[in-house]
Amino acid sequence: MESTGLMHTLAFFLLSGITLAAAAGVVFKRNLVHSAFLLSVTFLGVAGLYMTLEAEFLAAVQALVYSGAVAVLVVIGVMLTHREDMSCSNPPNKMIVAGGLAALAIVGVLVWAVLGTAWNTGKGGIVDAGDIGRRFLTDFAPPFEAVALLLLAALIGAVVLFKGGKEQS
Repeated sequence: MESTGLMHTLAFFLLSGITLAAAAGVVFKRNLVHSAFLLSVTFLGVAGLYMTLEAEFLAAVQALVYSGAVAVLVVIGVMLTHREDMSCSNPPNKMIVAGGLAALAIVGVLVWAVLGTAWNTGKGGIVDAGDIGRRFLTDFAPPFEAVALLLLAALIGAVVLFKGGKEQS
């Protein structure tokens, strides 16, 4: 039993390191395509972290929705941009100091919120994937369908923008 807990802890820290390194690569890479692929690695690392925390449903949703759909859409969007040279498509920003200070302020607020919250754990019942599915198909069906229509409209808009309008002669 002792070795199982140690293996979970080692897996958690290994996945945390991979996820943080990939996230740093997303920010600091100069090639936008590489940043988009590293975003997918970051999403998969978060799914692995969910697995170590025994949240299998969240891990599956993270892997399918974020890494499988969102990151692929980002990669396609980047690849559809017309650039001859992708090696320097993500130029450095002149607002790095202001951005760093804003990030530190956000991290400070998040740490303050986490430390100041009284966490009540273990009082709810066990929820399985079937319960979540039933809630999606009953209570949350209208918002779920609204999001699907919004994504469809965004996809149609992206195709229209990429294809361009009819040329007037």
